[in-house]
Amino acid sequence: MKTLFSTLLIGIMTVVSTAFAGDKDAPVSIYSFKVKGQDGGEIDFARFKGKKILIVNTASECGYTPQYEGLEKLYREHKDKLVIVGFPANDFGAQEPGTDQQIASFCQKNYGVSFPMAAKVSVKGDAAAPIYQWLTHKSGNQVQDSEVKWNFQKYLIDEEGHLQAVFLSAVQPGSEELKAALSK
Repeated sequence: MKTLFSTLLIGIMTVVSTAFAGDKDAPVSIYSFKVKGQDGGEIDFARFKGKKILIVNTASECGYTPQYEGLEKLYREHKDKLVIVGFPANDFGAQEPGTDQQIASFCQKNYGVSFPMAAKVSVKGDAAAPIYQWLTHKSGNQVQDSEVKWNFQKYLIDEEGHLQAVFLSAVQPGSEELKAALSK
């Protein structure tokens, strides 16, 4: 068991250090990340080159949960130039208690979600998924440090894979602020 844990820990550290490696003068892109999809497959961010990417930590039992509807509308309207990737997380108020299968069913049944959804992860603290380590640390994204403050915080990645903007939970998917950032 100890050997398995050590091997797993080394693997995780390798992924994190690889994600943060790179030329100090050039921002590290998100394209080096691959995450487990909610359906058990893989979401390879390199597939999204040339499109903006909106990453959102989601929860099914949150006051912001109705944002799924706005996210789906935004995704359908801008599908040719925007990808939205949801990351279910149970980090705030235990508002995402379900399994990946339960979350997928909830999202489909209630909001018709068709954008990619990652497997459930942690988005804060030492347990944060490597992609969230990159999103929240300037040492990785080369733009800014941030903290995920609540469910439905949004990270906008530009067409070249670099962090462009961070939007707090209260910023609605259809807001002028977000639409303006998408048009840049």
